[in-house]
Amino acid sequence: MSTLLQHAQIDWDDQGRPHSRQYDDVYFSKNEGTDETRYVFLEQTRLRERFAALAPDACLVIGETGFGTGMNFFCAWQLFAELAHAQARLHFVSVEKFPLSYDDMARAMRLWPELAAFTEPFLQQYVAVHPGFQQFSFDNGRVTLTLLVGDVLEQLPQLDARIDVWFLDGFAPAKNPDMWTPELFAQLARLAHADTTLGTFTTTGWVRRGLIDAGFRMKKIPGIGKKWEVMSGHYIGAVNASGPAPWYARPALGDGPRQALVVGAGLAGSATAASLARRGWQVTVLERHEAPAQEASGNPQGVLYLKLSAHGTALSQMILCGFGYTRRQLERLQKGQDWDACGVLQLAFDSKEGERQAKLAQAFDSGLLRTLAQTEAQALAGVALPSGGLFYPEGGWVHPPALCRLQLQHPNIRVLVHQDVVELRQADGLWQAWSGEQLLASAPVAVLAGAADVRRFAPCAALPLKRIRGQITRLPATEASRALRTVVCAEGYVAPPRDGEHTLGASFDFHSDDLAPTVAEHQGNLALLDEISPDLAQRLGAAALDAGQLQGRAAFRCTSPDYLPIVGPLAEPAAFAEAFAVLGKDARQVPEVACPWLDGLYVNSGHGSRGLITAPLSGELIAAWVCGEPLPLPRAVAEACHPNRFALRKLIRGK
Repeated sequence: MSTLLQHAQIDWDDQGRPHSRQYDDVYFSKNEGTDETRYVFLEQTRLRERFAALAPDACLVIGETGFGTGMNFFCAWQLFAELAHAQARLHFVSVEKFPLSYDDMARAMRLWPELAAFTEPFLQQYVAVHPGFQQFSFDNGRVTLTLLVGDVLEQLPQLDARIDVWFLDGFAPAKNPDMWTPELFAQLARLAHADTTLGTFTTTGWVRRGLIDAGFRMKKIPGIGKKWEVMSGHYIGAVNASGPAPWYARPALGDGPRQALVVGAGLAGSATAASLARRGWQVTVLERHEAPAQEASGNPQGVLYLKLSAHGTALSQMILCGFGYTRRQLERLQKGQDWDACGVLQLAFDSKEGERQAKLAQAFDSGLLRTLAQTEAQALAGVALPSGGLFYPEGGWVHPPALCRLQLQHPNIRVLVHQDVVELRQADGLWQAWSGEQLLASAPVAVLAGAADVRRFAPCAALPLKRIRGQITRLPATEASRALRTVVCAEGYVAPPRDGEHTLGASFDFHSDDLAPTVAEHQGNLALLDEISPDLAQRLGAAALDAGQLQGRAAFRCTSPDYLPIVGPLAEPAAFAEAFAVLGKDARQVPEVACPWLDGLYVNSGHGSRGLITAPLSGELIAAWVCGEPLPLPRAVAEACHPNRFALRKLIRGK
């Protein structure tokens, strides 16, 4: 799978309309434009009546081949906003191999001033769009866009969704035959169900026959403008019965009230609460401290740093998808105070790191990362550096408590502090959170988001989470140190100042359980600073600082053995081992046994030092599991993050 982003190459005609150089074709017809979209895609798929009939809390899912300028999305969103119930939702999933650059997208959207209420919020979030699944949230979560960036036959097979309406809108079959193949039509059928409708502008014979063979009843109808005919369809084929293995299958959707409790108000808990609240759930967040974001999510500055692999691993895909989602969320925070897109520079501090960076620079586009020689790096950072490195222009620093507060500011969320959940009990279809003899809250759905402390609850007791103590040091900025313009990392990191202080860190201690900051670790952090930039250390007067007088804080990172977070539904451990015991004899077996889910119980933990990048999207992943919506990640990545992966490995190894 390609990790290299290629933008659309566009020429503009004398009336300012876009034309694809890659396909030598127009993005939309010259005269009809939005009229054609409304006729071919909205009318022929009965969207007007379907939106009007949507029940409160229901979600209609549209799938599209060929996002292009987004015209179909904006027109569908406009119709949804006009007709649908205020508590209904729209989820639009679209594939695009060559996304438009920001400037080209902005230029195209100026052609439809009547759609500004929809195009402007999109443009505000059109940042950090890279290969893979890129999720956007609009209108307080009422509208979700999942953009699958890449080749359609690489992306759609990874999609886990139930599509209600298909828009087939690739470039013309004669210009882009790869977008109109039997393999693609099979994917449309895999994701369809008995009520799925389809609209397309083409009536090409082999396209029509291919769709019929895939299970769609197709009908030619009079066209619009220069198009004599267009086509609509309805799925009448067999509904896809083959799904994932039972241990990764979707749990049955609950039919109780849409109420949830979340244990923990750090990044994972606040993101989970926000994602559920945006979908109309009433969420109670139980936090044992006096306020949210008091543990690992409480540092003054965290770094948006992407530790990627050139090989497209599950972790690398998760990071790329999560980074884009987080960056779009940050656009709602106050720049300079709560976050800053100042970029992140990872120094090539030795030859091995230099080789790793060279491979990454070949695998990813320069909009995501690029190598800088020492002189370029110094000019960009504003201080002298011992080497060049890899620069991430869209990275930066975040004040994590501000992100937590933003996520918890929803009328459907109530946060209860000083609530230490010691035990979970299940009674009458509810999960009850207890502290000794006191019942704190109960709900049909519960999400455990308390980092390594989730292991205090029996369903999570066997999860192989480990705590790693980390200490940061707060250094008062000097006039000379304010020259630092970007986050710089080597073995540690240092950020430009926030509120008159630089954050420097962070130590790694695998053994200590004591959260009191130590002088030794402040000294260790100062040594890291000297490795990053002796010049910056001098500007900060580091040599003269008394480590015993420095301010800082320590917290526990919580990580898993494979460094992926642990996100998803929980099963009953003993019943799971019994149900799938045959795997100990033959790992290739897929027994036809339902997974013994603990109905309504989920976990969101194990984000390590990447919580800013992985936790917000993991909140969306939990909400998708809970609500039966399209997963915001490739199916294989969601499985790689699944809590059942560890019990499965133990069974296969015969332990």
